Amino acid sequence: MTARTSDIGKAAGVLRAGGLVAFPTETVYGLGANAEDSAAVSRIFQVKGRPPSHPLIVHIGGAEHLDDWVEDVSATARLLAERFWPGPLTLVLRRGPRVPLEATGGLETVAVRVPDHPVALALLSAFGGGVTAPSANRFGSVSPTTAEHVCAELSDAVDFVLDGGPCEVGVESTIVDATGEIPSILRPGGVTREDLEAVLGRPLAVPSTSRIRVPGQHPSHYAPRARVVLVELEKVVAEAELAQELGHRVGVFLPPSFAEAAVKAHAVVAVPPLMAAYARGLYGFLREFDQQGCDLIIASLPEEEGLGLAIANRLRRAAGPRISA
Repeated sequence: MTARTSDIGKAAGVLRAGGLVAFPTETVYGLGANAEDSAAVSRIFQVKGRPPSHPLIVHIGGAEHLDDWVEDVSATARLLAERFWPGPLTLVLRRGPRVPLEATGGLETVAVRVPDHPVALALLSAFGGGVTAPSANRFGSVSPTTAEHVCAELSDAVDFVLDGGPCEVGVESTIVDATGEIPSILRPGGVTREDLEAVLGRPLAVPSTSRIRVPGQHPSHYAPRARVVLVELEKVVAEAELAQELGHRVGVFLPPSFAEAAVKAHAVVAVPPLMAAYARGLYGFLREFDQQGCDLIIASLPEEEGLGLAIANRLRRAAGPRISA
């Protein structure tokens, strides 16, 4: 934990005063406000340029606080909370009276999680309440995984930034709809579908659309300035070199199977063979392409199992409606 105790105390004071605090979690950095302060929550939307209908996540300090914020907690939800909290799992449940509608996008459901980061947990303990927080970046852009990313993008719009070092998971939490008898995955993330299914003893659907709005469902999300184009694995090198010849400044995600290939492109990132390392570095890689002046990024989707499902989800959102060359 790199943040000093005095900094955590100051950050808690900022939250009590209605301010905004950027803080680290194991997934990405969040832009936090007092979850019960409607004006402070509304300011998150203003700073991010986020549509007010796009719900936020309420971060709490432990599973023992769940009933303070939600209603109608099922046995399935309690099981998942017991097994995966603290951790990169968000549960969608019925909103309790402490949660303002500003935080839920007007919905009667709320997304709740317990982050697995010592700085985040220390902040929640010092503050003594819930902290509503989306990722600490402009709406639709690449999520931040370091304090430097937050400062570069939001600058003086944040009242206090807690530096907890680089995020360990690197992609956002998995969001599970736990409002009914049959749960489903609304957003793949840091807890894999396989791990959830092993605990529940049943398969989980990952629907492409949902009756419940949750973070990360916008058609274009997690997007760098450069346009992302997704192609089939065997076409990555050829498509990148063709685009470079046509005058683009191309960044290419080189799959592990092409590790020895020499690619004619402006910038090349070798995809780590382990999905955990790929997820941890994904947003940093996208930012690196922007910093190197790329206007086009060529990538292929990993196998959609384990963390590969979350990575594929983020790359599809980054590409937006256009997902192939």
